[in-house]
Amino acid sequence: MTTADTGKSPPELIDARIAELGDWRGAMLSRLRDIIKQALPDVIEEWKWRGVPVWYQDGMLCTGETYKKAVKMTFAKGASLEDPSGLFNASLEGNTRRAIDFHEGAAIDEDALNALLRAAARLNASTQKRERTR
Repeated sequence: MTTADTGKSPPELIDARIAELGDWRGAMLSRLRDIIKQALPDVIEEWKWRGVPVWYQDGMLCTGETYKKAVKMTFAKGASLEDPSGLFNASLEGNTRRAIDFHEGAAIDEDALNALLRAAARLNASTQKRERTR
C-alpha cells in the first residue's frame, strides 16, 4: 500500500497503521511519533516500503517499524550519533544504522530520546550544508 494506491497522505497512512495494530504496538508507535513531533516540530512524515513510517528533516532521521514483539525505531545515521544514555539496543553491528527496540511495557526515556532525535537532525543539517558547499 502506497500513498498513490490509497490517495491518503503519509500522516493519514500512519494514523491508519496505528489504529489497525490495535494493541500495545499501536500505542507505542503513537507515543514515539508524538515524541518525534515534539522534539522536531518541522519533521516530515513519509510512508515507505509498503508500510513503514519514516521521519525526515534535512534527510532521513528514523523509521518506526512494527514487529510481533517490538516496535523498532531505526536511526538512519545512528552509528554517527553519540548515545550517552545507551538508548540504542539493536542493529549495533552495522556501520551506519542503529536502532532502539521497544518491547511491551517498556518505559521511554523521553529526554534522552529527544536529545538523540535533535542530534540526528543536527547531523543531517550539517551533512546537507557540507554537500551544498561542494
